[in-house]
Amino acid sequence: MKKNVFIQIVILSAILLVINLISNQLYFRLDFTADQRYTLSDATKNVLKDIDDVVSVKAYFSEDLPPQLLGNRQDFLDLLIEYENRSNGNLVYEFINPNEDEESESVAQQKGISPVVINVTERDQVQQMRAYMGAVIEMGDRTEIIPVIQPGAAMEYDLTTVIKKISIEDKPKLAILQGHGEPTINAIVQLVQQLSVLYDVEPYTITGTEEIPSFYKALAIIEPSDTINTAQLNRIDNYINSGGNVFVAFTPMKGDLQSAFLQRSPDIGLRAWLSSKGIQLGDNFIVDAECASVSVRQRLGPFGMVNTQIQFPYFPIIKEFADHPVSKGLESLMLPFATTISANRNDSTLRLIPLAMSSDNSGLVPPGGMIDINKKWSESDFPLQNETLAAAFEGRLGSNSNAKMVLVTNGTYAVNGEPEAGQQQQVNPDNISFTSNAIDWLSDDTGLIDLRTKGITSRPLDQIEDATRNLIKYGNVFAPILLILIYAFIRKQANARKKQNWMQGNY
Repeated sequence: MKKNVFIQIVILSAILLVINLISNQLYFRLDFTADQRYTLSDATKNVLKDIDDVVSVKAYFSEDLPPQLLGNRQDFLDLLIEYENRSNGNLVYEFINPNEDEESESVAQQKGISPVVINVTERDQVQQMRAYMGAVIEMGDRTEIIPVIQPGAAMEYDLTTVIKKISIEDKPKLAILQGHGEPTINAIVQLVQQLSVLYDVEPYTITGTEEIPSFYKALAIIEPSDTINTAQLNRIDNYINSGGNVFVAFTPMKGDLQSAFLQRSPDIGLRAWLSSKGIQLGDNFIVDAECASVSVRQRLGPFGMVNTQIQFPYFPIIKEFADHPVSKGLESLMLPFATTISANRNDSTLRLIPLAMSSDNSGLVPPGGMIDINKKWSESDFPLQNETLAAAFEGRLGSNSNAKMVLVTNGTYAVNGEPEAGQQQQVNPDNISFTSNAIDWLSDDTGLIDLRTKGITSRPLDQIEDATRNLIKYGNVFAPILLILIYAFIRKQANARKKQNWMQGNY
C-alpha cells in the first residue's frame, strides 16, 4: 500500500515537472482587454524580427513595491518574456533591485533611472518610499533609457520605440516649415519629442531658388500666419511632384475669445493653393454639441466673482474617426474654431478620406458676428452630422499621381506655445498622436502607428439628461434593496408552503 502511494507521488511529481517545462517553452497570455493591450502588436513583432544584434534590457525595479505597483513589475516581466521569445534569443534581460544597497541605488541613478517617491501605508502610518521602475536598453555601443515604466499599453510602446530607435543608425529626416509666422520647434515640444524617437526633426525655411530637399520624408506646415508667396508654393509643389508628402494644419477661420469676434482668417495663399488641387475649405465655423468647456468669470450675488465652466460649441471634441492608420485607436481630439473640408467631386484622380468628423449634433455659424459666451444653444443649432474637419488625400496633387496629404482645419491643436512667452501648456495626448500618426503615414509608415494609440487615453461618460442620470443614480441605490426584499418574500412564501405541506402530512 505504501509502495503504491509512493509510486503515485513520483508519477504526479514527474507530470507536474513536465508541465512546468512545457509551459516555460510555450509561454502565452490570454488577453480579454478591449484594446488588446497585453497582445504584442504587429509593429512590435516586426521590430523584434529585424533585430540583427543582441539587445540587453536591465530593468531596475524595487522588489518591495506596494500592492498597487507590484502588478506593474509583473506586467513588464511578462512583456520581456514575450519579447525574448519573439526575438529568437536576440533580447536578453535581467531585473535589478536598486533598493538592495546604496551602491546599487547609486548605479541606477548614474544610469539615468530616477526614483519615484510614493506613499506607503504601514501599521496605520503613511511613509514615503523611493521606488524604482525604469529600464536601460543597450545594443552595441548605443544606450537608451526609460526612466519610468508606465503601466498598460504604454509599456509596449515605450519599449518597442526604444528598441527601434537604437537599431536605426541613420534616422530619416522631417522638415517643419518656418518663415511664415509658424510656431517654432520649441513651441511644439510634445510633438517634436514624440517624432524625435524615429526621425531627425529639422526646421526648414524656403529660401532663394533652392528646391526642398527630397531626403525629407515629409514636410509639415503647422499654423502659418503670414503669406506663403507663389514662388514658395511652387517649391512645395515641386517637392510633392518629386515624391514628397505634406502635412498641413492651419486655421482658415479665426475666433478670438479676447475680442469675442468671429472672422475669416487673412488670406495667406493656402486656400487658393488647396483649391487648385480640388480641395475646398469651408467659410463657416463648425459648432458641436459634443464640446469642451471654457472658464467664465461671473458675479455670484454679494460674494464676488467666481469661475464657471460653460459648454462652448466652438471647441468641438471629436470622437468620430475613420478606420484609418492615422486615426485608428484615438479616443478624442479637440479642434477649436475649425471648419469643414470637401473635395471636387468631378475629379476622380484625388480621393478624400475623412479622418475626424463632427458628431451627429453639429452645425455651422457664419463669420462676421460676435461670440456670445452665454448663449443658450438648442437642438435646432445642430442640424448637421459627421462634417469632415480633418482628412487624408491620396492621388494626383500636381504631376505626382501617387501623392499623399493630410489636412487639418486648425493649426493650434498640437501647439504647446512659445516658451519665451511663458504660456506653454500641455496638449491632449491624442492630438499629438494624431499628428505623429499622420506624419508616419506620409513617411511610408514606421509600423508604430497602431501601437502608439493602443492605450486608452480618454473615455469620458456619455452625456445624459438630468432625469436619466437621477434614475440611474437612485436605481443603483434602491434596486439591490428591492431585489433582496423580493427574494426574501419569495423564500418566505416557499417556506410557508413547505411548512403547510408538512403539517398536512404531504411530505
